[in-house]
Amino acid sequence: MRMVLRLVGFLFAAGTVVFLVAVAAVAGLIWNFSKDLPDYSQLQDYEPAVMTRIHASDGSLLGEYARERRIYLPIQAVPKLVTNAFLAAEDKNFYEHGGIDFSGMARAGLVYIRNYGSNRRPQGASTITQQVAKNFLLTNEVSFGRKIKEALLAMRIERAYSKDKILELYLNEIYLGLGSYGIAAAAQVYFDKSVNELSVAEAAYLAAMPKAPGTLHPVKNHDRAVERRNYVIDRLQENGWITQDEAEKARKAPLVVASRSNATHTFAGESMRRILSPANILPRKCGGTFSSGTARRSSTRAASRSAPRSIRSCRSSRAGRWPPAS
Repeated sequence: MRMVLRLVGFLFAAGTVVFLVAVAAVAGLIWNFSKDLPDYSQLQDYEPAVMTRIHASDGSLLGEYARERRIYLPIQAVPKLVTNAFLAAEDKNFYEHGGIDFSGMARAGLVYIRNYGSNRRPQGASTITQQVAKNFLLTNEVSFGRKIKEALLAMRIERAYSKDKILELYLNEIYLGLGSYGIAAAAQVYFDKSVNELSVAEAAYLAAMPKAPGTLHPVKNHDRAVERRNYVIDRLQENGWITQDEAEKARKAPLVVASRSNATHTFAGESMRRILSPANILPRKCGGTFSSGTARRSSTRAASRSAPRSIRSCRSSRAGRWPPAS
């Protein structure tokens, strides 16, 4: 009996030592990676580059110019259908976790084990907050160190900002293919609609894009794009965010994207761009809209004549006034 008690005591002591060493190792690891974390407070003053849009006097679009095609939307202007689609695709527990979704990590691990050797893409375990940390503050480097920093930043971001603010940053920064950044620009690029006009199928397709926008092209990779879109639709139904009838209708909907190419529109927009670029308007972050006082889509000459007047009226809270101070 005495030997048994000694063995139990030894195992308990050894277990305690191992536990303390493990805690110290984790604490040291966290301290080491915390030393040079980027300053996440810059997210508060986030000012994204937005598009400059040129319209004719009849309201038709002549051209769009930007390094990143983006239209910034506050979270209050984003329909629930769209936010739910992205949550279903990327992080269904977003409003419940503190930056790291441990249940999601366990689920992703089980899926990986189940699909091992099947050449299927592993299920991601990064939360939306972790993606914000990576997209805004870190690089795309694939390494253990970057994942540790991403997790640490995610927890700090969660303590500093509201869930709605984090989701707003994500939905406006994420790249969704075809040169579009953020949901508002993507809705126009793919479907020529505002976010409020998107159907369930269209919202699900956009929500499918963050994983691999280059491989979900609606024409070149049509079948794969539909498969991924339908996956998001299934998750929306599973989470109770759409009805069974809505899900069935959305799954049957064809994936058709809008074509916005127009020779006259392109030529007129290019005429305006040549006037605006030397004036150093387009490269700046002011974005905004230029309206031609007399131009219509069919009149490129009038668009060119009215450009100086449009330039003089340019005002931007983000990039100062025109003309710029010397």
